[in-house]
Amino acid sequence: MKKSVFTIVTLLTLFACKDHSKVTSDTISKSTAKTENETKYPSDVIPFMYEWKILLGDGTHEENLVNYEGKDFFYVEKEKETNWVVYKTPNSGITSRTSSNTRTELGQKKHWIPEVGGKLKGTLKVQHVSTSGDARVAASYSVVVGQIHSDEGHENEPIKIFYKKFPGHTKGSVFWNYEINTAGDDNSGRWDYSTAVWGDDMSVVGSSATTFPEEPEDGIALGEEFSYEINVYKGIMYLTFTSEGHETIKFTKNLLQSDFSKKTDIPQQIWTLYASIGRDGVERENGYAGEINYFKQGAYNQTNGKKPEDNLVWYTGSETYGGDIPKQYANGCYAEVWFKNATVGEGTAPNL
Repeated sequence: MKKSVFTIVTLLTLFACKDHSKVTSDTISKSTAKTENETKYPSDVIPFMYEWKILLGDGTHEENLVNYEGKDFFYVEKEKETNWVVYKTPNSGITSRTSSNTRTELGQKKHWIPEVGGKLKGTLKVQHVSTSGDARVAASYSVVVGQIHSDEGHENEPIKIFYKKFPGHTKGSVFWNYEINTAGDDNSGRWDYSTAVWGDDMSVVGSSATTFPEEPEDGIALGEEFSYEINVYKGIMYLTFTSEGHETIKFTKNLLQSDFSKKTDIPQQIWTLYASIGRDGVERENGYAGEINYFKQGAYNQTNGKKPEDNLVWYTGSETYGGDIPKQYANGCYAEVWFKNATVGEGTAPNL
């Protein structure tokens, strides 16, 4: 009798273990399949999204970016084993009150003054810039992938990081612009001083609307990764640019004391590039000191449909198909930038 009871208990135990094993295996399999099929949001890839709001290329504003995506503008793309956050925007859509250019771009919720500072980092690749534009215009074929924007006064920009590639070229240029914080109440004389990182600066343009300059030998190709760090610490902006196979480049810029407060300080680049539109303003002596700023990151498309004859620096004459976004996407009239990681936080003492 004892043996019989023992045998029954043993058999029941074995069957129970077998059934439990089957249920566990099925459950894991279903759970894995469910996880693989679940939507990946940008906030799953770059967790700092709660620190930001966004403006999309169709004019959509969104304040809560956790588990949010904007179809055709802001979403996740998986390439091999890497998830990327995609920022895509047409040449013409609906944009902010201070710009003629469309954007799918994050805006930092937290604001700060240069004396307090902050740090923004990103690793990205530009997948596309508009193939329509005027080669004489400095802004043609370019996109801004990170910037600091002022939120008071003239609302100018201490830095904009650009990627630009002419049609037919394999390699494009990465450069950064410093916009003067114009002295006085009139901001019409403002200008950007452009500094090359890899390739050319913004002032290298074509000799005619369809004639391009030489391709930069040390440029960055579409789809080629690079990283930047904007670190503002105690009023000084420290910039670091890195890319595999390229020299690491660093810059330092004082945001509290102007380099351009007198007419004699204006660089030759500005006299040449801005001559046609007559911008020759000077900056207030203390630059951006005490002024509220915030970071922006994404794809700020620099191409637009305005007439180049009216402004050979910023009006690119690009095709816009009357603002029809699907047509612009289908015909190369857009900018697309992929980020695989990014961070934002406090400014830190530089490692010089």
